[in-house]
Amino acid sequence: MEIHLKNIEFSYDRIPVLKGIDARIGKGEFVTLVGPNGSGKSTLIKCLNGILKIRKGAVLLDDHNISTYRSDRLARVMAYVPQSEQKAIPMKVFDAVLLGRKPYISWRPARRDMEVVDEILMRLNLEDVAMKEVQKLSGGQQQRVYIARALAQEPEVLLLDEPTANLDLKHQMEVLDLLRSLTSRGITVIMALHDINLASLYGTRVMMMKEGKIFASGGMEVFTAENIEELYDVKVHMIHENGSVYIIPNRYEIK
Repeated sequence: MEIHLKNIEFSYDRIPVLKGIDARIGKGEFVTLVGPNGSGKSTLIKCLNGILKIRKGAVLLDDHNISTYRSDRLARVMAYVPQSEQKAIPMKVFDAVLLGRKPYISWRPARRDMEVVDEILMRLNLEDVAMKEVQKLSGGQQQRVYIARALAQEPEVLLLDEPTANLDLKHQMEVLDLLRSLTSRGITVIMALHDINLASLYGTRVMMMKEGKIFASGGMEVFTAENIEELYDVKVHMIHENGSVYIIPNRYEIK
């Protein structure tokens, strides 16, 4: 499924936040959105699945405007994982993941719904905690539960807003390894991320956003000192090693 962001504009109380976002994203891409606070990353994620209604432009899925989709149909195509839950879900892990089957359940869960949940729990290494309360899990496990709930929708596109926020480095890498593996199954992953080093390590494509616009877009070639210094107004050093690039800010040279 190809996604076309077609000249998207969005405002909060007449204050422009997104200003003519235009891009095409192919099936199975792992796209990371990076940029300073207030650049529009989270807003764009919410516009992509219709949580926020865009003022101008369109989000097209294989040339079909998402505004024409019924909510249950859109939920079968696109799933969203918010930055964080206000409070851990007060239920068992199995039941929390089963919530993702809501677009398919008319009266009560069918055998197919249970099979999908079982398969996802195994894939995400959550089968051993399936009967535990979500709020009693570690932060990394809870985040896997929320991703599992989204995957239970069997989406073609997975949207995530800062999925590694408040996780330690080990759990950050576990979550990102999981997301990267999903793209091999043809799922498109679009994720807002603060850590530009993690974005360069895991994303197959990066969109750098600044002041509501896409400042630069592409693969490893966009990770240049010039682009990053322009994006964050901070001087940086670039280290290239084994095909990866690492960005180190110079604390003494803030622009």
